[in-house]
Amino acid sequence: MDFFDKLFTRQTYTFDLLAQSLRSPSGLLELGLAVLLAAAAFFLAGFANRRLNTLPLYTPLLRHIRQRMLWPLLMLVFAIAALAAYRHADWPALWLQLLVLAARWMVLIRFAVAVIHAALPKSRTSDWVERMSAWILWLVFVVWLSGLEHSLVGFLKSMQFSVGATKLNLYSILSGIVWVAVLMVGALWLARLIGERLSRSRLDANLSMILSKITTTVLVVLSVLIALPLVGIDLTVLSVFSGALGVGLGFGLQKVASNYVSGFIILGDRSIRINDRLTVNGFTGNVVQITSRFVVLRAANGSEALIPNETFMTATVINESYAQAAPAAAASFDVRIAYDADLDAALGILREAAAVPQVAAEPAPEARVSEFVPEGIRLTLAYYPASGVNADDVQSGLMQAVRSRFRERGIAFAGAAMPSEKA
Repeated sequence: MDFFDKLFTRQTYTFDLLAQSLRSPSGLLELGLAVLLAAAAFFLAGFANRRLNTLPLYTPLLRHIRQRMLWPLLMLVFAIAALAAYRHADWPALWLQLLVLAARWMVLIRFAVAVIHAALPKSRTSDWVERMSAWILWLVFVVWLSGLEHSLVGFLKSMQFSVGATKLNLYSILSGIVWVAVLMVGALWLARLIGERLSRSRLDANLSMILSKITTTVLVVLSVLIALPLVGIDLTVLSVFSGALGVGLGFGLQKVASNYVSGFIILGDRSIRINDRLTVNGFTGNVVQITSRFVVLRAANGSEALIPNETFMTATVINESYAQAAPAAAASFDVRIAYDADLDAALGILREAAAVPQVAAEPAPEARVSEFVPEGIRLTLAYYPASGVNADDVQSGLMQAVRSRFRERGIAFAGAAMPSEKA
């Protein structure tokens, strides 16, 4: 029991102590064993991850955490086992104890970085934040391990200044920033998780976006309001900055605030939806994304335009999908089969292919015989793409499914499949 009580107890690892260990054969042997254990854990973790990646048992977040944490966890287990053997033999252990502490800290760092990875959208900035967070946490570990944290905290607390009637010091400000960052990352991760659940629900796509954005805003504000009192910062101090913030919103951030509010209005009145075909300022394309600041339109040639949300409030926007009649099919494509092919089976395959979540159930997809031509029998599959999906991707998937099932049933095509779009 005494072994586990002292397992993660900090020791002062000075340069002289480590250098003295390197001058002794037993110290070099222990260092070699620590390196060997770390390497064995690394290769075993890589082998296990390759095997576990083939199992559909993990969400993307759990898979990322497992891939990042398996190595330090195995290294921690190996180091604890070797340290227990050393203590049982009454041998001095320095490098193994250091390996245990480093492995434990590495588990915490990699878990924290994995949560940051899940909370922030994938971008160069998020990659930079992950790397900087890891480096800062390792620096904190080195400071803690060397026993310098008391001197550093005392120095930071000695740097005091006043904001109105409140006295602050650099330590309280840095602590507040850390707590705000921690709670904000947790809030963003929770908001992103809720947003993903809402997007998979049966709610209207625009409504789910509104709820997701409101959830994100509320959780971020709450994280700030909770974090500051935790480190002793009175929230009334923020009133000192309210005037400057108002001036900033009135001038520099006016457009940002306008775009943000316009985004909620667009989603709320449902004037624009995902996959709608719009013409804005001479650019025509389908809506592929609606963000807090802009709407992304994708043209037929693949080019994309980022239209500020405010533009939809002040400019004329042509929405070809806004008043689309329900009975007409939103999209369709044709296939031609040979005259000696099984017609009923072909129509059944078209209906089966359209029975996917990417195709709206109402109005129901329709498979019909359209025309008898010299090249063969022309069949048409008419359907509505589901809300929030890309129509081109849906049609491509349906055509691939039809081709694959025709081949399985031995139904021969007569000529190429010719896609067509209906407004």
